[in-house]
Amino acid sequence: MPPLGAVTVSTAEPGPTTRSGLRATSGPTTRSGPDNTSDPTEADPVGDGTRRLTQSALGVVGTWTWFLYGFGAALPLLRDELGTSRTVMGLHSTALAVGGLTAGLAATTLVRRFRRRGVTLLGIALVSLGCTGLVGTGLLGARTPLLTLAITLVIGVGGSMTINTMTPALVEQHGERGTASLSAVNGAGAGIGFLAPLAVGAGTGLGLTWRPALLVTVPLAVLTATLVRRTPRLDALDAPLPRHGPGGKTAMARSFRPSVAVVVVCVGVEFCMSTWSADLMHQHAGLSSGAASASVSAIVAGMATGRWAVGRLSLRIDPGRLLLAEIGVAALGWALTWAATAPVPAVCGLVLAGIGIGGHYPLGVSLLLRSTPGQQDRASGTLSVAVSFAVGSAPFVVGALADAAGTHRAFLVVPALLVVAAGFAVVAARRRAELAPSAG
Repeated sequence: MPPLGAVTVSTAEPGPTTRSGLRATSGPTTRSGPDNTSDPTEADPVGDGTRRLTQSALGVVGTWTWFLYGFGAALPLLRDELGTSRTVMGLHSTALAVGGLTAGLAATTLVRRFRRRGVTLLGIALVSLGCTGLVGTGLLGARTPLLTLAITLVIGVGGSMTINTMTPALVEQHGERGTASLSAVNGAGAGIGFLAPLAVGAGTGLGLTWRPALLVTVPLAVLTATLVRRTPRLDALDAPLPRHGPGGKTAMARSFRPSVAVVVVCVGVEFCMSTWSADLMHQHAGLSSGAASASVSAIVAGMATGRWAVGRLSLRIDPGRLLLAEIGVAALGWALTWAATAPVPAVCGLVLAGIGIGGHYPLGVSLLLRSTPGQQDRASGTLSVAVSFAVGSAPFVVGALADAAGTHRAFLVVPALLVVAAGFAVVAARRRAELAPSAG
């Protein structure tokens, strides 16, 4: 895994023109004032701004993945505490989705008013407050699904706000190396999230419950807010949002929609696996509750590995082809886990599935943002709204099917989603190929 901030763009060539018309370079960049003199507060000295932005993006992704994977591992334990069904626990994913939907609908308005930096800081604050409240519900004896659902919704709003703003900022700042930088940051973030299910399992084994592990989200969020605040002024973070992109609102329609569908379905796969794998491992592979929760780290470890590899392969191989290959790898991993009745092969299957799942989001999002020049914030908000349906519906469907027919049979939803994702990926690739000649 690369060191923090190691993914940078070359100082020899400028990046693409950004929202205010400036060039997203990794070398010094300034904005001219009315008197045509440069403003030293807006400089990016020797790539320092790019490095700081990359570090901030890693903080955002690391904080969010710590919560998501820790929360997924904790859900079976929370269900036991609340004494509710899997269907009700699946509603917590729906609450996250509603939060993402809310953030997505408000994305353009928020960025236009507060810029990407301000929206990111506001989202971090909501995540911190929400995690504190979620942990406090048990300590105060307020154990009711309605309260935990409401708090989860707030966390979903905040987390989606941070991802919606930081993802396009990172891709925009890195220019042509946007896919590689996004994959590297997501890979490193997954490495941080890998520890969360282990912490949940360890805390449960020690009799401390899942709460201390989830509470770690708060100091991570505070550190991330500090990184964001200390990042120098950059066009990618602080420029005003234009009203329309260069091609108007219809410029991205043809290649955009199937690209959104790919990411949406793949996110559904990721949330199904991260939310219900612990239950599958407990029921079908014979692991204890604590060990089953910890086994979710196998998925996250695979995701970190997959994203690390994709970040390098995307510099030499077409990202569209890589995405199809990653969908195939995820299907192989699912098949191994689903067929296994012993812990070792089941965990190996989770790792393999994670390697495939790891490339889905960064590859899909980078391809999507390429089709929306000048409209990345609008595209990111639209994607957030669409992804929210997958986050809310896919795990809920698996939970409802698990209550009716068992978790093992319910997991047949995963390969069905992968087939659909592959179909949309092929359609998106064909439409990008059709647009390529006219773009040239």
